[in-house]
Amino acid sequence: MEIEAWLKAACDDAERRGLPELKSLLETLARSTAALRAADRSVRSAASALADDDSGALSAPERMAHPDVAEGEE
Repeated sequence: MEIEAWLKAACDDAERRGLPELKSLLETLARSTAALRAADRSVRSAASALADDDSGALSAPERMAHPDVAEGEE
């Protein structure tokens, strides 16, 4: 189910139940879900690109810098 369709159905259901105050919470949940799905697609795409890369530039852990350590500081 698409997020927009789910949101409309959920908001309509909340209205029918006399809970219109849920609408802002449902909208926030829908935005968060969309953001998580987009992030997941981005990570999967990056992982796929790395797996397809034959150069092996990132395959050795010693070549990957830790984000908290400045280059050459190890």
